[in-house]
Amino acid sequence: MPKNKEPKDKKFPLLAHKISRLFEPPKKFIEQFVEEGQTVADLGCGPGYYSLHFAKIIGPEGKVYSVDFDERGISALNKKAKKHGYNNIESHATSASELSFIEDSSIDFVYANGLLCCMTPENQQSAVSEIKRILKPNGHAFLAVAKGSISYMKKDEWEKILSGFKVLNRKEKRSELTAEVMLK
Repeated sequence: MPKNKEPKDKKFPLLAHKISRLFEPPKKFIEQFVEEGQTVADLGCGPGYYSLHFAKIIGPEGKVYSVDFDERGISALNKKAKKHGYNNIESHATSASELSFIEDSSIDFVYANGLLCCMTPENQQSAVSEIKRILKPNGHAFLAVAKGSISYMKKDEWEKILSGFKVLNRKEKRSELTAEVMLK
């Protein structure tokens, strides 16, 4: 493949994050996964829609690592975090396939909603390896991938990813696949 035709990681427009708020009230959804004092990694966080809610739930004793390769999204998150006084968010404009700033086995919960389906296949595998590396032995992750033409993810690739985890809960919707997982 010519160099300029190599697949690149995709990103959702910031507007897509705003629209998702109408259909997914974050507090009700995520409070089942986290509690005060925990450490969370929000991978593919965009402008921080979920990161801000995680920060509120886990409180000042907890920490949120917010990661997105889109610098505009991270900038928007940083402005919102400052405005709301959240000092427990550490944001990084980088790929989720390289999380060297997060210690091994230090994360209680990984949230990767729409992350893996936007990554090139090579980066998907690196991101999955990083998720496994940073999760605590009893930590959980929520993984969700879009289906269809907007996704790099094929169903057999999704199954291969899940085979590397203990699957606690999974759903298949018309437009996405989701799973709550933990390390085997």
